[in-house]
Amino acid sequence: MSTSRSENSGPEDKNKDAVKTESTDPLRPSDHVDNDGGAVIQPRLGLVGWLRWGWRQLTSMRTAIILLLVLAVAAIPGSIFPQRMADPNGVTQWQSENPDLFPVLDAMDLFDVYLSPWFSAIYLLLFISLVGCVLPRIKHHIKALQARPPRTPARLKRLEDHRETTREASDADAEAARSIEVAQKQLKALGYRIERYDRGRTWSVSAERGYWRETGNLLFHLALVGVLITVGIGGSFAYTGQRVVVEGQTFVNTLLDYESMNRGRFVSDEALEPYAMTLNSFDVTYEEYGSAASGQAGGFAANVSVREEDATWDDAVRVNHPLDIAGDKIYLLGNGYAPTITVRNADDEIVFRNSVPFLPQDTNLTSLGVIKVTDGMPEQLGIAAFFYPTVAQLESGAYTSIYGDLYNPVLTLRVYEGDLGIDGGTPRSVYVLDTEELTPIVGDGSGVESIELQPGETAELPDGRGTVTFENEAPAGSTDYLDSVKRFASLQIHHDASAVWVLVFALLALAGLMIALFVPRRRMWVKATAEDGAITLEYAGLARGEDPTLAAAVDDLAAGHARLLDSAETPRK
Repeated sequence: MSTSRSENSGPEDKNKDAVKTESTDPLRPSDHVDNDGGAVIQPRLGLVGWLRWGWRQLTSMRTAIILLLVLAVAAIPGSIFPQRMADPNGVTQWQSENPDLFPVLDAMDLFDVYLSPWFSAIYLLLFISLVGCVLPRIKHHIKALQARPPRTPARLKRLEDHRETTREASDADAEAARSIEVAQKQLKALGYRIERYDRGRTWSVSAERGYWRETGNLLFHLALVGVLITVGIGGSFAYTGQRVVVEGQTFVNTLLDYESMNRGRFVSDEALEPYAMTLNSFDVTYEEYGSAASGQAGGFAANVSVREEDATWDDAVRVNHPLDIAGDKIYLLGNGYAPTITVRNADDEIVFRNSVPFLPQDTNLTSLGVIKVTDGMPEQLGIAAFFYPTVAQLESGAYTSIYGDLYNPVLTLRVYEGDLGIDGGTPRSVYVLDTEELTPIVGDGSGVESIELQPGETAELPDGRGTVTFENEAPAGSTDYLDSVKRFASLQIHHDASAVWVLVFALLALAGLMIALFVPRRRMWVKATAEDGAITLEYAGLARGEDPTLAAAVDDLAAGHARLLDSAETPRK
């Protein structure tokens, strides 16, 4: 029984047959070998290869855009949660209202978003990505600016925006050359870079413009890098502090006189400029009572006296009009009333006297305040007080204020005694009174009604403990209450020398973006071909990217060239 050749042939014969078959296949090169079912073998990248791959991914424009979006998303918690650097009292209040959730969010740095490691990491990666994107593009752009406009295509008719016309000429070669010279001047006047290309009986000029588009694009990205650098470095030398100043009080620009202070890592204790500022008065204008906009404030002005080493002057801090002192911007954040309270003990000794800022609770300045008497009494006293500039009574019997100005001011007090927790070393907010460990002696279920006072009135504390007085600050002989209670202004002092540079780079970024959006990148060609007794003129344009005005530009070029040729033509006799 005979056997086939494939059955009797060995492995070497099979390989020879395979090679022979492959070498005779006209669709494959002679040295091609199939990898039937074998694994694809790729070269190993190695450490350097992986580093190069990672750098290319990081410095791609797609990665830069993604990081920019991630940075915007990462900044959202800074708007949702109060930040220690801007609103430390808000962080304290948030902690007291959410004691279980606060430690979790604080561990994630959601109350210090802009100082957190994860936000800084995104910030630095974006900076590196932008720099890695821009530098190679700058090098490429410089080479493009130095390069000659490309040669005129042999077949301009293939371009979508193409125009062609024929003109009679007695000397076709001379007329064709002259027409291209006219086109050169025309294109140069339109702002194109031009290059002449002549061959045989064909004359042409190649022109291009729109490199400002890429220049604007690079300017935009460089300005973003400038913003990142300025914000990053400038923030290390900036500081922001808050201070509540009552009428008649003086604020001195020292660390000890701030109620809260957030400063950059490079701000030393001696960095603050020496000056003092006294709040002389706080003026508020209200819409008249009974009008449609009754009670709405029309303007605020904190009138201050400023003293520096060699100068003294008066000025005012208004909303959206900060006061500039020695490089510091003084902003008006809020205002309210600061009733002056005097507490005397059983021996008629003054144990507390101060103008206490009350926090407004509504637009009519119903205000809440806390008075803490730590010494001079048998036990420490805590007083929770409500102040109503123009008091009225609701149907429920509760008091409220119906107008922001002082037409019928009333102060109500609830008094507690016990340990205020101040001596234990635990920080306590001056605006919060924890009554869980205190015993009520006036109001709040104590069996004694809450104290109600108008300016100038005094009330007795139970069991001969002493008295409490609501002082009248109005001038002697005054018959109304309009000046009976002091006001306070909540001020923010901000110092950031980099703000001007941030504005400069932001304007540069806007200018670069406008240039990149509105400057078209295009190439134009004019070609003249000499024939017997005539010349053929061709006009064509090619856009780099979207350019809806390209067709109109080619039409204008052809029409303008025709007018120039006609005007330069020697009149026939």
